[in-house]
Amino acid sequence: MDRITVDNNICNGKPTIRGKRISVQSILEFLSAGDSKDEILKQYPTLVNEDIDACLRFAADLMGHHYSIRSIA
Repeated sequence: MDRITVDNNICNGKPTIRGKRISVQSILEFLSAGDSKDEILKQYPTLVNEDIDACLRFAADLMGHHYSIRSIA
């Protein structure tokens, strides 16, 4: 998970890939829109396949947390 970094000075503190200005959210959105890893890597030549895999692991790890929804007000 050392590929995913969070820095308040980069992308407003959103998780990014290796401190670059490429957010995990952007990569996940491309994947959910049907883009292939190869298409994403062409669009972001500084990324490698392992970066995309790290985004997927990061998202899966987040979904493994327990969440509760409460009404406010």
